[in-house]
Amino acid sequence: MSDVVQQKTLKPIPSVERVTENLSVGDLNDLCDATEEAIEAGGGFGWVELPNRSILERFWQGVMAMPVRILLVARLDGVICGTAQLVRPPKNNEAQATSVTITGLFIAPWARGQGLSRRLLDLAEKTALKEGFKVINLDIRETQTAAIKLYESNGYHLIGTHPYYAMINNEYVAGRYYYKLLSHS
Repeated sequence: MSDVVQQKTLKPIPSVERVTENLSVGDLNDLCDATEEAIEAGGGFGWVELPNRSILERFWQGVMAMPVRILLVARLDGVICGTAQLVRPPKNNEAQATSVTITGLFIAPWARGQGLSRRLLDLAEKTALKEGFKVINLDIRETQTAAIKLYESNGYHLIGTHPYYAMINNEYVAGRYYYKLLSHS
């Protein structure tokens, strides 16, 4: 008679949250790791070439230091694996005071398929509403097909394209511009 040990497979635990305090050293490392992996996978985060780690660390520390930015993170089993940012308009832009821009939404390749992008987008919209914003704007490379599908399935409306939006490997890539009305009041 053999002793067979059954192992219970645990489901990964996905979560999203708004970062309101400075990142711990561990969280900063996780965030930099996820950013590096997203860049290497062509994640459309803005960088085409992987920057030096110290540049990434300073970038994320700068995001936390800027009052106009709201940082949201995705975690899988407690490890930061993605992010999104809401960028408030400058105080002197009263005409667009009800609009916020979402930028930098990405999930590291190893954590994809857990619904975290949709959760981050939902948190971004709820956070924007809570902050008093009524419209979310965004722009994205046309090559980011999964992200385009996510935005369009969540009610974002395409308002225009730009044929020279970005340069990747010495070739122009078109971009798309979207908006979503969060509130009619």
